[in-house]
Amino acid sequence: MILINQSHIEIENLLNQFPSDDVARTTITLMSNSTEKYRYDTLDQLQFELLFRKAIVDSARKLSRSGLKFRVFRQSVCNTKYWIRTTDGGFDVRKDVSPSEAINDIFSHGSKYGTECATAILIVYFGALVDTFSKEYFDKHFSNITLMNWRSIHGKLKEIGSVKKSKDFFPGDRRYFNNPDVDPLTPEFQGENVIEMGDSLYYGHPLGVSNANQFIKGLNRKRKKGAEKSAYLMDSVGRPNFKSLSKSYAEDIKS
Repeated sequence: MILINQSHIEIENLLNQFPSDDVARTTITLMSNSTEKYRYDTLDQLQFELLFRKAIVDSARKLSRSGLKFRVFRQSVCNTKYWIRTTDGGFDVRKDVSPSEAINDIFSHGSKYGTECATAILIVYFGALVDTFSKEYFDKHFSNITLMNWRSIHGKLKEIGSVKKSKDFFPGDRRYFNNPDVDPLTPEFQGENVIEMGDSLYYGHPLGVSNANQFIKGLNRKRKKGAEKSAYLMDSVGRPNFKSLSKSYAEDIKS
């Protein structure tokens, strides 16, 4: 159920603004059919969320085609023209470059980068921000970027660093495949952070865009000897603070 300023909205009128296969249309349909109440102060807040969710899915598809390599943190690599590799394997954006250009370089020259799945998810979200906000606004308000995991996350995206149980899942959500019987020799495969893409597809690094069965099969190949528990998709979700970001977007449009 979708509520705008405590009132129901005409779903059909909203749906008709988008193509049948659009991420926004899928999200609206799922929300309106849910027993949960999705509340927005204004229609602009909802429209921004729909815009940004589509940008997240598009960003994930672009990253899957970028050539980004899989490396554990101790072996991670980056393009030193834009990034400084930290001692723990993360990437800090250089102070002498444009943050938006540094993010775009990963999508354009992914073969120069190698990292784990959590970092890839952060890159997806930053890529969506770059595509949604103006270059000037992004460089000013989304600077000081560190790419690694949920311990080193920009304040504008801090909410995706934690997951909560949910009945509903929408395109652009961060989700997680858990591998409880992981081989202790390969702890990097204890799970897979993914982006919900819609149509029962997910993006995760390094597999790319695929269905749940493929992610589960891949993780199950990395279990300890005698393992009895299969990997599985958790019923939890991490989402950026769309309402807060919508205020930033409104500031960007006005400036």
